[in-house]
Amino acid sequence: MKITRFVFAAMTALLLASCAQQPKYATRAEKILAEINDPNSKYIAVISHRGDWRNYPENSIPAIESIIRMGVDMMELDVKMTKDSVLILMHDKTIDRMTSGKGKVSDITYDSLMNCVMRRAHNVKTDTIKVPTLREAFLCCKDRILINVDHAYPYYKEIVELANELNMEGQVLMKGKSGIDKVNADMAPYERNLLYMPIIDINKEKGQKLFQEYLDRGVVPMAFEVCWKENGKEMDDCVAKIHEMGSKLWVNTFWPSVCGGYGNDDDAALDAADPADVYGQYVEMGASMIQTDRPEMLIKYLRSIGRHD
Repeated sequence: MKITRFVFAAMTALLLASCAQQPKYATRAEKILAEINDPNSKYIAVISHRGDWRNYPENSIPAIESIIRMGVDMMELDVKMTKDSVLILMHDKTIDRMTSGKGKVSDITYDSLMNCVMRRAHNVKTDTIKVPTLREAFLCCKDRILINVDHAYPYYKEIVELANELNMEGQVLMKGKSGIDKVNADMAPYERNLLYMPIIDINKEKGQKLFQEYLDRGVVPMAFEVCWKENGKEMDDCVAKIHEMGSKLWVNTFWPSVCGGYGNDDDAALDAADPADVYGQYVEMGASMIQTDRPEMLIKYLRSIGRHD
C-alpha cells in the first residue's frame, strides 16, 4: 500500500502527540513509585511476600529474580544481622528452617553462614543457593523493583546508609508501628531517608491510637498498611478516612488473620471459581497496594481489569 506524504505526516504527528502524553521514566522502579505517588492513578501495585517462595527459597536472589520476571512491583524481604554485623535476608531469628545449618543468626558469623545452603519451602536443600546479604539484594533490585524491608526497624541506621551509598533511598520502603515523633527523631540525622509507611492494626487499641494520631496531627503518609482480623465498622471507617485524607491503602492477602478472616486471602482466591470473587473486594475497597503470596495470579487478575500493566 502506498502511503502519501500527507498521510505519513499525519501519522507521524499522531505518534509524536501520543509519545508526548506518556511520561518518561529512567527506570521501572521510578515508574512504579510515580504510580504509587499519583493520587489519580488507578494502578494497583503488587507486593510479593518473601519473593517467589513457592518455587525458590524465600528471601533468596532467585526468588527476587522470579518476581521481577512476573512483573511484580515490590519485593518484601526480611532482615537480620549476623554476629559480625552483616545484614542478611532471613525471616526467623534462627537459620534452622531456611538453611542446612542451625543456630541463631545473632550467634553466627557471615563466613560460617556461607557454609550453609538454603532450603526450599518443601524443606529440600538446594545445591548452591546461599543466604544473600542485604547489599546483594539491593543490587539485584536496583532500578528494577521497589523494596519493602521488613523486620528491619532496629537496623534503620545501617539500612539508610546502605541505601544512600547505592542511591536507592527512594526505592526502599520501611514500615512500622511507632508514633510520628519517634519516626521523625529516627530519621532526623539523615538528609536522605527511606520511604516510610505506618502499620495500623485497626482492631487493636494500639493501632487505633496510632491511626488517630495521624488524623489529629494532619500527617498524610504515602499510604497506610491496614491489618484487620474482623470485618466491620472499625475497618470501614478506617478505609473511608484514609481515602478522605488523600492517602493510599495497602492491604495484605497472604494470611486470613490480616485481612478479615478465612475466605478473604490468597488461598481462597486460588480455590475460587474466579479470583475476582476474592480480589475484587479489595479493588472495590480502593486498595492501591496488595501484598500477596500468589503474585502471578493476582497480576493476571489485575491486568484483566486494566489495573496493572
